[in-house]
Amino acid sequence: MWIGDRYYRVVYPAAADALIDEEDFDRDERLPYWAELWPSAIALARRLYEEDLTGMRTIELGCGIGLPTVAALGRGADALATDHYEAALDFVRHNARINGAPEPRTALLEWHEPEDSREVLAGSFDLVFAADVLYERPNAVALTKLIPRLLAPGGEALVADPGRRWEPLFRDLIHEAGLTVSTDCVVVEQENRDVTVVLHRLRRDGS
Repeated sequence: MWIGDRYYRVVYPAAADALIDEEDFDRDERLPYWAELWPSAIALARRLYEEDLTGMRTIELGCGIGLPTVAALGRGADALATDHYEAALDFVRHNARINGAPEPRTALLEWHEPEDSREVLAGSFDLVFAADVLYERPNAVALTKLIPRLLAPGGEALVADPGRRWEPLFRDLIHEAGLTVSTDCVVVEQENRDVTVVLHRLRRDGS
């Protein structure tokens, strides 16, 4: 697929349903959303590719197969890809490799228990980004706490969303956390349908 003026190859599981873990589902109805290529990830990757990220420390939250991370690497970022699933991190590394990008750093990160990933929380990032992660209320709540912790002074976050149910709650909570939000929309064509994706850029008040 085309991201800017480059064509990217992306590998992902052929049948995401086959990856359902019954223990994960019984515990919190968790499904392997990471194994799909979502329109929001395409929109986010294209936006990242428009920016000069040379030397910037970036982190993707819920990276899935990692297209935004690969695009960020292509623009010079020092990129860290994170997900709850180890298999997702394997796909990110593979997709970076087949597109000639540097291998990203990777780490497991559970948003609801982030203290388990102290090496991630110890860092601060110039750019935090995530695609289509607001499909459950606990995610929206957890991210509004996690994103401000990860931002370096003057840092920004980009969150791409296709209109999930909990996106309004996320915006409200982000404002309460002291971040401002600017928003624009892009249309992504995938499998012969157009999907409108909202891109939120988050900054600390006064930055």
